[in-house]
Amino acid sequence: MSLKIYAYEKCGTCRKALNWLDAHGVLYEVIPIRETPPTIKELQLVLESIDGNVRKLFNTSGNDYKALNMKERLPNLEIKEALKLLNQNGNLVKRPFVVGDDVCLVGFNEEAWKETLSAYYSK
Repeated sequence: MSLKIYAYEKCGTCRKALNWLDAHGVLYEVIPIRETPPTIKELQLVLESIDGNVRKLFNTSGNDYKALNMKERLPNLEIKEALKLLNQNGNLVKRPFVVGDDVCLVGFNEEAWKETLSAYYSK
């Protein structure tokens, strides 16, 4: 089993999540989200796991979200357009963004991570 963790090295939440993974012996690959955003397919998988709520994929507190006026634009965007924007701009993606075998997570919620990633524990 392998996990991909899209993260930003200066993000405190990402560092907390990576420390949590290390403490639980979870093996993972870190991918720099700004340089290599998630693929359209990965975004679609996670979108399905969050009941199609595309807003949950966006880093709504980020500067790019604000600069692009996404609060106003997002409600009128088709899903395909929203996913393309996320795929082209990793700063727009809520992080950490996790994909793996039967795993899709956005953001760090320790309880959700415990439940979802228990099969990945090596300790």
